[in-house]
Amino acid sequence: MPVSAVRNRSTYQANSSFQHAWYVADVGGKTLGRAATRIADVLRGKHRPTFTTHADAGDFVVVINAEKVQLSGNKWNTKLYRDHSLFPGGLQTKTAKQLMERHPADLVKRAVWGMLPKGPLGRRIYKKLKVYVGANHPHAAQMPKPLTFT
Repeated sequence: MPVSAVRNRSTYQANSSFQHAWYVADVGGKTLGRAATRIADVLRGKHRPTFTTHADAGDFVVVINAEKVQLSGNKWNTKLYRDHSLFPGGLQTKTAKQLMERHPADLVKRAVWGMLPKGPLGRRIYKKLKVYVGANHPHAAQMPKPLTFT
């Protein structure tokens, strides 16, 4: 192969000077799992052609109307969320309905956390998720773009 035919085959690597965009996702009336999948992809940066697995190349996501998210089937009564205090007998189990009544935003947060990598990178990515009950949020100054669900 002639030297002139050889092209640079370097791979793009995201670095710390990456600019993070802001998106607002209205999950009112959306199915929880489908919405959480799209939100996790944007947080991680998989929607960009410059996706890098080992770097935080994703965007911020503001989730509104968390109390209006939907679950399919009978999951409101059968889906269980478990927490443990690390003491003997410290297991606490709640259904999705009980969790929604007390902490509606936690339903979305837990669904997205389950789809992110575990470890230091996943914890840093998770901090870019902002979930709010209702349609108001304090991030208007960042001029978030609407996040579309397909």
